[in-house]
Amino acid sequence: MNLHRKGRTALVLALVVVVAMAFRVSWNALRDIAGAIGADSTAATLYPFVVDGLMALALIATLVLTGDARRFALRVLAAYTIASLVLNYVHGLVPELHGRSVDWGRLADWDPANWALVLLATSLPVGSIYFGSDLVAKVLHHRPAPITTPTANAEESTGTERNRSSSDLKVSTPAPVTPNVAALPRAVAVGFLKSAIPAKSVGAIEQPTPAPIERRPVAAESSRPRRATGRVPEVARTPRPKRSPDELLAEARKATAGWPDARLTAEGIRREVRTSPANARTLRDTLRAERGLQAV
Repeated sequence: MNLHRKGRTALVLALVVVVAMAFRVSWNALRDIAGAIGADSTAATLYPFVVDGLMALALIATLVLTGDARRFALRVLAAYTIASLVLNYVHGLVPELHGRSVDWGRLADWDPANWALVLLATSLPVGSIYFGSDLVAKVLHHRPAPITTPTANAEESTGTERNRSSSDLKVSTPAPVTPNVAALPRAVAVGFLKSAIPAKSVGAIEQPTPAPIERRPVAAESSRPRRATGRVPEVARTPRPKRSPDELLAEARKATAGWPDARLTAEGIRREVRTSPANARTLRDTLRAERGLQAV
C-alpha cells in the first residue's frame, strides 16, 4: 500500500513538471500573439495565464464534476486547447511575430483569416472570465453521491434474512403413505380392506337442547391508568431479628478469628456479619483494639 501511494505521488509530480514545461513553451507564443493584437507588455505577459490557466482549471473541474457538468467542463477544456493550438500554430507560421516587427493587429495576410484570428485572440480573455466563474460555481455546488460499500450490503442482507419470520418459511408436508396391499400377507390385507370399507350410516342421535345462558352484568373496565404502588407498609414487612452489640461482637470475633490484620476491614466485616456500615466500623475498631491488647 505504501509503495502504491509513492508511485501515485511520483506520477502526479511528473505530470506537474511536464505541464509546467509545456506552459513555458506555449507562454512565449501566446505573449507574442497578445503583443500583436495591441496588448501592452504587462497584459502580454499575463495573457498565457488566461488561456493555459483556464485549461488547467477545466481539467480539475472534469475530475471533480459528474454528468452534464462534467461534459460542460470537457467542452471548455477542448475549446481552449484548440484555441491555444491555433495561436501557437500562427506564431510558428509568422516569423515577424518572433521579433515583434509585425504590424499591430495583423496576424495573417488574408483579411478574413486575420479577422478570425484577431477575434479568437481577443475573445479568449472574456471567455476565461465567464467559463472560469461557471466552472468554479459548479465545483462549489457539487454534491458527490454516497458510495455504498459491499460490506454494508452484506450486513443489510444478513440482517434481513435473520429478521424473517418463521411463518414465511415453507413447511414441507409429508405425502400420505399408501401401503402396497399386494405385498402384504393375506390376513393383514383382508384386515386392511375391511377397515377401508366405509361403515353403514347410523341415524343421528338427538342432542338435548341446552338451556340458555343467563347474561350477568359485567363491570366495565376502567380506562384510568392504575396508580403506581408505593413502598410496602411497615406492618406488612417481616421483622428482622435484632442483634445486640454483644451478639454482633461475638459473631464478628468468631467470623474473623483466622483473618490476618490486613483483611480486618469494615467492608469485610459488614459482608461477613451482614450488618450496617456504622456497626461494621465499630466492630473493626473493637477487634483491632483487642488484637493490639493481645499482642501487648
